[in-house]
Amino acid sequence: MVAEATVDCYDDSECVMGFYTMIGDQLEVPFQTCVLGVGVTVSDIDLSDGDQIVAICARGRWRQPIAVLDLPLPAPPPTGAEWIEAYRHWLT
Repeated sequence: MVAEATVDCYDDSECVMGFYTMIGDQLEVPFQTCVLGVGVTVSDIDLSDGDQIVAICARGRWRQPIAVLDLPLPAPPPTGAEWIEAYRHWLT
């Protein structure tokens, strides 16, 4: 999966963009999860200004980006969550 996401990438920034594309394409949103004991809806995936892949979490009218690597996934995880684990593997 790492090779698929990073094909034709020349630097780390391009690799992050490759993972962002794969996670955005493959992760089935929206889905429900719990952040700090509060139920939220993950409505989208985005890229922060610092080249960090974030999940857009919503509760009511509130929206908060959370790094996908810090996002607690529900059990069972949504379809495509294996791309988050591939991203985690690439970073380590």
